[in-house]
Amino acid sequence: MSKKLKVVTIGGGSSYTPELLEGFIKRYEELPISELWLVDVEAGKEKQDIIFDLCLRMIKRAGVPIALYKTLDRRAALVNADFVTTQLRVGQLKARELDERIPLSYGYLGQETNGAGGLFKGLRTIPVIFDIIKDVEEVCPEAWVINFTNPAGMVTEAVFRHTGFKKFIGVCNIPVGMKMFIREVLKVEPQDSLSIDLFGLNHMVFIKDVWVNGTSRFAELLEGVASGTLKASGVKNIFDLPFSAGLIRSLKLIPCSYLLYYFKQKEMLAIEMGEFYKGGARATVVQQVEKQLFDLYKNPELDVKPKELELRGGAYYSDAACEVISAIHNDRQTEHYVNFPHQGHIDNIPADWAIEMTCTIGRDGATPTPRIKHFDEKVLGLIYTIKSFEVAASEAALSGELNDVLLALNLNPLIHSDNDAERLARDMLLAHEAQLPNFARTIALLK
Repeated sequence: MSKKLKVVTIGGGSSYTPELLEGFIKRYEELPISELWLVDVEAGKEKQDIIFDLCLRMIKRAGVPIALYKTLDRRAALVNADFVTTQLRVGQLKARELDERIPLSYGYLGQETNGAGGLFKGLRTIPVIFDIIKDVEEVCPEAWVINFTNPAGMVTEAVFRHTGFKKFIGVCNIPVGMKMFIREVLKVEPQDSLSIDLFGLNHMVFIKDVWVNGTSRFAELLEGVASGTLKASGVKNIFDLPFSAGLIRSLKLIPCSYLLYYFKQKEMLAIEMGEFYKGGARATVVQQVEKQLFDLYKNPELDVKPKELELRGGAYYSDAACEVISAIHNDRQTEHYVNFPHQGHIDNIPADWAIEMTCTIGRDGATPTPRIKHFDEKVLGLIYTIKSFEVAASEAALSGELNDVLLALNLNPLIHSDNDAERLARDMLLAHEAQLPNFARTIALLK
């Protein structure tokens, strides 16, 4: 067995942590973790304590020799860490509710990784991720940081654009869900190989080909999705609303579900506005689900990840995170779908962009698949638009300047008025003041 590993999970009080631990337990033979540290902040201590006790019970039931620790002292936890996972939410779910409700009050989509809501989640999160990276560089510089914190694409872009830290990979559960959907609807057996050509940005990815045992089955998949004849049973479909047959057939690509915010903007806004007028928002639902989860977690008899966790929205993220960690640790050279800087591999986008695409991962990190050398021209305009927004957002997170926030908002295709952008910026800066220390001077001028 290879050397013992130390993993530090920042945001350890997250309701997702049992999912991550289950992934580590399942893979103990390939990932012999001797220490798992759960790190959180004072505001998350109550949840951290509940999660810690549940994780102790899960480890005991599994009979694996993982020593579990909890702390609010991040630097102490990081000593001799091999891998650091980040799954934090600055301002917790109350901040997410503001990200959704304030844009909706102006008639705009409210969503935690898109539009104004996604921008402000990034503005709160990027400085915290930078603080974590600074600690990693000083305390455990050889450690890899595997980030699940949203907006993952914006965060990854900021890290590689504004720090010198290289051992950082962003992961997302959306491609995992798409792969599970494809495996089921094409009836791919466990012993068969399945490879997916996926490209784009985080929460803006497209599938351009699917290979089963080396043979492309994309035409069958594309027509099945377009016509609605291919349906998953055990896996939630990747679409909350179906994309039109005409869109799928004309693109000759399969978009991820987040692209509904761009291809079905009118319909998605109508759904969200309907919930908003009834006093609801997705964050309200998530808070109810999380309360139920933590009530379950408190049960001293519970010693497994409860099925109800899948309702939370991050199902199967452990498969993304744990498989990437295993691929690096064991130099597996296996296929994954991650956020990283392509460094010129894609020939029709700037070389310094961080993107999400099919990669081979081993000891040295992510290497983009040679099957994808350029992004499909049909969707390149949309990708450029959102990347320009991400770059502007990362600049704003560091500068703390109102004009930089306004630039990012006005570049986003979900914002349709420069006047509304100014109102949104003011309202959201004031609402999130406690979590935006970089903007202290700007907020003081707005008051």
